[in-house]
Order: sequence, then C-alpha cells, then structure tokens
Amino acid sequence: MPEADFYQKVKSQISENRAFVAYRKPGEKAVKAFLQSDDKVYKVKDLSEKGFIFAPFKTEATSYIIPSEKSEVIQFESSLEGMEKESNNDFDNFDFEQLEEDQKRHENLVQKGIDAIRAGDFKKVVLARSERVQVLDPDAVRIFRKLLHKYPQAMVYVWFHPETGYWLGATPETLMKLDRNRFETMALAGTQVYKGTDDVEWGVKEIEEQGFVTDYILDMLEGVQGVEQVKTSGAYSARAGNLLHICTDISGRLKSQENLKDLVNALHPTPAVCGLPKEKALQFIHENEIQPREFYSGYLGELNLKTEHKRSSNRRNQENQQFVSISRQTELFVNLRCMKLKDGNARIFVGGGITKDSNAADEWMETVNKSQTMKAVLVK
Repeated sequence: MPEADFYQKVKSQISENRAFVAYRKPGEKAVKAFLQSDDKVYKVKDLSEKGFIFAPFKTEATSYIIPSEKSEVIQFESSLEGMEKESNNDFDNFDFEQLEEDQKRHENLVQKGIDAIRAGDFKKVVLARSERVQVLDPDAVRIFRKLLHKYPQAMVYVWFHPETGYWLGATPETLMKLDRNRFETMALAGTQVYKGTDDVEWGVKEIEEQGFVTDYILDMLEGVQGVEQVKTSGAYSARAGNLLHICTDISGRLKSQENLKDLVNALHPTPAVCGLPKEKALQFIHENEIQPREFYSGYLGELNLKTEHKRSSNRRNQENQQFVSISRQTELFVNLRCMKLKDGNARIFVGGGITKDSNAADEWMETVNKSQTMKAVLVK
C-alpha cells in the first residue's frame, strides 16, 4: 500500500474515534497497522487471543487487544526518502522551575530506595517518574512519523483506544518472542550515553545490576511448566537511540502454546522495570512512586498471529520452494521510552534501576538522558 494511503486510512480511523495501532518492529521496513472495524472494547483474558495487545504495568489491571479478526490490517514499506521537514518549534517554553521540583522529588525517592536496599529490604528497585511537556502541535501521526525516522532499531508505535487515549513510544527492549515452540527474551540493564561506539567500559554498579536481571530471569524460567533447553549469550552492549545498555540474550523451547500465559507472567514485570525480589520491589513501587505508571513498563505487541514460513530458495528441489508453512507467532516488547498524549500535553515516562551503590543525583541524570528519546521528537 502507498504510504499516503496508509496514513489516510489511519486518519480516517482517528476521525471515527476507533481503536487502532500503527507500528514498526526493530530493524524492519514494514510499517503495519491494525484498524479495528467496530466500537466494541476487547479485553485480554488468557493470552489465547489473536491480535495486538496493550498491557499495563500492574498485572491485575486491564489489558486491551485489537483483535486481528475484527480489524483491517494494512502496511507499507518505510523509507527515509521523502520525509517531511519538521518545524523546530514543536513545544512550548520549558518550565525549569517545575523541572527543579521534579528533581528534588525524584532524588528523595531514589535515596529512600537506596536506604531500603542497604537495610536489606530488597536487592534492587526500579523507580520511575513522569514529566509533562506542552506540545504546540500534538498530532499523534506526525510524532509517530518522526519516531519512525529517528529510531530505526526500536519498536516504534502509536496506539489509540477510546479507553486509554493516545500512547506513543520507541522501546529497545523485547519482553518475549515465540515462533512455533522456540522463544527468545533478553536481560537488559545499565545505561550510559552513546558516544559513537559500542565498545565501552561498564561500571561495577551496571554490571552487577545486569547480572541480577539475567540470574532472576533464568530462575523464573526454571519454574515455568513446559519451558526447556534454556540457553544464554554472553553479555554485550546494545544501542537504543542515544543510549547504550548491557544485554544478554536468553532462548529456550516451550512445549505447548497453552504455556504462553505462564511464560509471560513469569517474565512480566521484568527486573529491568521492577526490581529484585519482585514482590518486595513491587510493594515499594506501589507505596512510594508519585505518578501511576499506567502503561509505562507494561508490554505491547503481536499476539498469536499467523505467520508464513517459505522454504529456502537455495534448495535443489524446485517444487519445495513453493512450500509454505503457517505458524503462530507472538512478539512482545516492554513499553519503555514512551509518552501519553492528552489535552495538548505529552507526559513522558522514564525510570532507572537502583542498587546499594546508586547515587541519587546520578540516577536523576539517567532519567533526564532517557527522556531525550521522546523529547527529541517533540522538541527538535
């Protein structure tokens, strides 16, 4: 489908106030959209549904789905060519006084977390904040297009549902991918600003934090029925926009699709968005964070979609080249580097992992660096 027709259909969906999602997966050219054809609200019950899921941070809160069988699914191949020139005046003057108040509140929250860790309450906690930015042209489609061109290696999306409003993001983190019976996930932690190379030194705090995450995920997978043949890669530096993180790839086999819910429940929320041990860290977050996270650090993506697999073209038997197998595929991403659009404002959500060696002022700066992923498409 031509790009212009794609966006015209999305804008028609907006004018009808119907649910839709448009997105592009990391490193891919295909920009897809699910345009829901009715006004019904579809909620996720047991992850057996098929479509595009949008799940909140709190596991007990409502997860929404745009069902594939109730949607028109469209796509186009993206290209950097023909990108519209954007105005450099996309947001109002920044409120530095408000930023100073936010800094004090967040540093106090972080220090409270550090004190709790040193007192032995838990090993790690991830603490988040949100920041309101006034946008002069809060057009969700325009912002989505800027995200597409700025972050080709992220899961870039715009989601709208009458019950959730508009959310946009460019997330670097995979929660889980399942193709047939093979699953992949990742352990992601540690942050530093990208300065032109992936070959960087990591501090003790970041290495320790990422080790916590990797070990925890492996322990959780051991307890999931139907999970076997788990393997890990070595840790490496992974780039996400203007940031670098330490990443370990984890893969394994799932005996049955019926175990998908157990697998997702074991992984979400990950230590990278919550902490360790999970229950104690969650309790601290719910009792102390100032703003509710809503869908920030929840997850989103394709759920149980049929995917075609064609035989390799280098096979000698030409007849086999025409053979196509169909399987179900799930690909979910953690909803990081995201924002909610409402009433001409963008609320940007960011967070960072806290350990016993954390420094409150440094943690504040980490959230400032992370917020640039979203501000870059609002401010510049």
